[in-house]
Amino acid sequence: MRKLACLLIVVGVLLGVFQQTLSAQVTGHYPLGSEGLKGATLPPPGLYLKTYTNFYTANVYRNRSGDNNGLGLDLDALAVVPRLIWMTDKEILGADYGMDALIPLIYTDFELDTIGLKDNDFCYGDLFVEPVDLAWHGERYDIGAAYGLWMPTGQYDRRNPASPGKDFWTNMFTLGGTYYLDEEKTWSASVLGRYEIHSERDHTDVKPGQNVLFEWGVGKSFAKVWEVGVVGYNQWQLTDDHGKDVTWDKEVHDRVGAIGPEVNVFIPPLKSFLSLRCNFEYSAVDRPAGTNVTLTLINIF
Repeated sequence: MRKLACLLIVVGVLLGVFQQTLSAQVTGHYPLGSEGLKGATLPPPGLYLKTYTNFYTANVYRNRSGDNNGLGLDLDALAVVPRLIWMTDKEILGADYGMDALIPLIYTDFELDTIGLKDNDFCYGDLFVEPVDLAWHGERYDIGAAYGLWMPTGQYDRRNPASPGKDFWTNMFTLGGTYYLDEEKTWSASVLGRYEIHSERDHTDVKPGQNVLFEWGVGKSFAKVWEVGVVGYNQWQLTDDHGKDVTWDKEVHDRVGAIGPEVNVFIPPLKSFLSLRCNFEYSAVDRPAGTNVTLTLINIF
């Protein structure tokens, strides 16, 4: 699958600390960098377990101008996120129909030197349920569309900056495509877009602004089991945050961009796929900028 679950962690950190000390904003639910090469391609009918292991590290916080604030940030976060995917043999509008769900398990180690704050925590994050997955497959293309809901089930404590829960609901709409550049489908280019609409927070009068994000990848496969390529992501906040507890500048909308390599391998005896990608955040506004590493294991049942 805006950070899986690195953004869940960063949001907890941002909200608990920066909201009061740095006038920062609230970021969305989706963990950026979760998908890469062929990210818009859903699998054929069957049952799959897709386990994401994400590591995010950052020691720079970018202000409204994109400059380093020099705050002495030291953030390390590790998330293990099992995602169960069921693609049925039913069709809707000519597309394979499926559904999926996930819940992240997150460890966060956080430090902010400027105010002498240290914290760490390990807990489950917010539950995500996607009751609608639609997949169209053509000779040279794949198209995916989905609707999902993030639920504020994770531990949230505004006094605990390492708590992973976000304390609000998010409706997420997904649309993307993969195009194969040759008849053998050894070259691929994909773009996966998501749009987030957030509710008001349960414990404070803050309604985060809406977000749009894109994950993309260009790859080449070899010997039917290996694939390498370049991937990246970009996210923008489109609307202002709202509520009487918003203490930061509403006109500053956070954004981030990243790029990096990915390597995939198919292991036939285990009926499994293994992928490793590393995204380096080259620009950011009103948020941390760091390195996002994702190891993904897909088991086919």
